[in-house]
Amino acid sequence: MAVEPPFFDKYKAIIQSSSDDEKEKYSATVEVFEELELPLIDLSHLNNGPFARQNCIEQIARAASEWGFFQIVNHGIPEELLDRLKHEQVKVFRLPFETKAEKNFLNLSANTYRWGNPLATCLKNLSWSEALHISLKDISKMDENSKLRSTIEEYAAKANLLAQTLAEYLAQNLGIKPSYFQVNCSLSSSSLRMNRYPPCPYSSMMFGFIPHTDTDFLTIVSQDQVGGLQLKRDERWVNVKPNPKTLVVNIGDLFQALSNGIYKSIAHRVVANQVVERYSVAYFYCPTYETVIECCHKPSIYRNFTYKEYREQIEMDVKATGDKVGLSRFLL
Repeated sequence: MAVEPPFFDKYKAIIQSSSDDEKEKYSATVEVFEELELPLIDLSHLNNGPFARQNCIEQIARAASEWGFFQIVNHGIPEELLDRLKHEQVKVFRLPFETKAEKNFLNLSANTYRWGNPLATCLKNLSWSEALHISLKDISKMDENSKLRSTIEEYAAKANLLAQTLAEYLAQNLGIKPSYFQVNCSLSSSSLRMNRYPPCPYSSMMFGFIPHTDTDFLTIVSQDQVGGLQLKRDERWVNVKPNPKTLVVNIGDLFQALSNGIYKSIAHRVVANQVVERYSVAYFYCPTYETVIECCHKPSIYRNFTYKEYREQIEMDVKATGDKVGLSRFLL
């Protein structure tokens, strides 16, 4: 039985109907030549006395405001756990596509397993990837004897603590009480996404994942050595040099709004690779739906909104336009 999603059947009509000019234009869009290393922050300095601690906090805040992305080492998540998570991830994606596409796959909701972009209408909307997007409040529905479940639970607990720690340090720089995140965010309000990017024969004109910003406070990403992550910096797309020995952290839309634009939620994407597959795991640190996002300083750039309102607006925009509009909907 076939393991791969039916990308060819799904995208054949779009690719064939695209004009040569559109294909050439999009091929140029996907090509990027500059490769940059993200700011590297050693979190062990948080425990090396008040001066080193403050310097580390300032590095985190500076990276969040100047880049919107940074990478961390000595983060407290064991390499052995990350290896086990990758092993379970590879195993589940190697199951037959028909199994993964079943309505109650892993006893989770029907939309947990995702592939491609069901709303794609043109080349710029195409994504050559598959994913398991798991709401952590639903983990208890999985088989309690499953190694996948136990590994996700172990990783999520550590990733959530790490995300909360980073969020509290970033909040400290803004004058926001650290308890804000303890009150409004929890393991059950967050989610985890396992990504697989299969080799793509149309890599010159297709993304592994289309350009987007993240709908959360923080995202923590574990990735392999293959590379493919790109971010927009100074109005240009640049390659992020992969380092599987680090975790990548990026600011989400909610932190940009909460910080009144001080911290930046940066557009990023994944390019498809023609030869090798790529794996990554993203932990999305999210609040409860009722949480009100209010700018920390006046005058405010954005109006107040709840997380539920923001998610609902995104869903409406995606259905109407095929793409997320995001924070610009909430500008004052």
